[in-house]
Parts: sequence; C-alpha cells; structure tokens
Amino acid sequence: MKVVITIPAYNEEANLERVIKEIVETMNKTEYSFSIVVVDDGSKDKTREIAKNNGAKVISNERNLGLAETFKREMVECIKLKPDIIIHTDADGQYPADYIPEMIKKVEQGYDLVLGARFGKGNYSGSLTKKLGNIAFAKVFSGLLKTKLTDTTTGFRAFTLEVAKLPLINNFTYTQEQLIRAGKAKMKVGEVPISTRK
Repeated sequence: MKVVITIPAYNEEANLERVIKEIVETMNKTEYSFSIVVVDDGSKDKTREIAKNNGAKVISNERNLGLAETFKREMVECIKLKPDIIIHTDADGQYPADYIPEMIKKVEQGYDLVLGARFGKGNYSGSLTKKLGNIAFAKVFSGLLKTKLTDTTTGFRAFTLEVAKLPLINNFTYTQEQLIRAGKAKMKVGEVPISTRK
C-alpha cells in the first residue's frame, strides 16, 4: 500500500518541521510505504528549505496562488506518483498525525473519501461562528450525499487516486467541491472523528 501525504504550505517555517516529523514518526509505526510532498505556495520564508531538510519532496508555485489553486497542483503531482491513498493535511499542525493510520484503514475498508471530522466526537478548537457555519454546511451536504456528515470543510482528508482525478474548477476553496464531485460520481464518503489543536 503506497501512501502520499501532501501538505500545502505558505510561510510555515515556524510549524512545518514539527508537522513533518510528527507524520514520519506516526507512519514509521505502520507497515505502509509513504512519502511526503510539500507544495509551497510561493513562500517568502524558509518553508522550502525546511521541507527539503526533513525529507519531503518540494513543489513550488512561483508566486502565491491561494489554497484552492495549490490543492489542484497537489492533485496533479500526486497523480504522477500513482499512490493507492492520498492524505491531505495542513502545515500549521492543527491536525494531529495520529489519526492518519485510522483514516487510511477506513479507505482500505472501501471508502473513497474520508474526512477528519472536527464536530462529531472530536474536539474543535475554532470559533463558535465558524463551527455553526460548518454544521449548517454539513446538514446540507448530508442531504445531498445521503450520508451523515458532520464536517464538510475540514482540510484533513484521505482519499483514493480516483478521487484525486476528479476535476475541480473553484478557485477559492476545494473542500466542498471535492465532496460534490465525489457524490456525483457515486463514491463512498465517510468520516473519522478527530480532535484538533489551536
């Protein structure tokens, strides 16, 4: 089983080394073959150097393009690597790497897209306004996809190569569009409850 863990990063020199080390430590306890890809979104700090020095493959945007465009670039690079499973996480350390093996297992059980859900049994560290907005989105998407979802805006997700190949056109966000595309393609979507860090 080949796993690619992909991280978009923009000026994350303060957090990225810790994030990569935590992923490596977690994955080294498993039997999965894995690699880490950092897509640098035109950082002006030492993000690229830190990623390279910690063993990640680094892809760089010439200038800052934003998260949605960087996610599309991630998918292009991941498809080239032909992994069985892709993990997408953040560079700021919000999502603990400890949940990655559980998310991988859920994909192995037949799910195409697995969300790291902050509002199920997990603990969400963000603002109340954001939480309420996300819960409202989740109700709408649960109806559309005919499956119970509690967090549709999470950036922490595991998915198959087939999901990575789904076309995305939105240039502001990828989170809901990827879900809509997966739903239209009759793919199986699930969640793993997580706790986040501030």
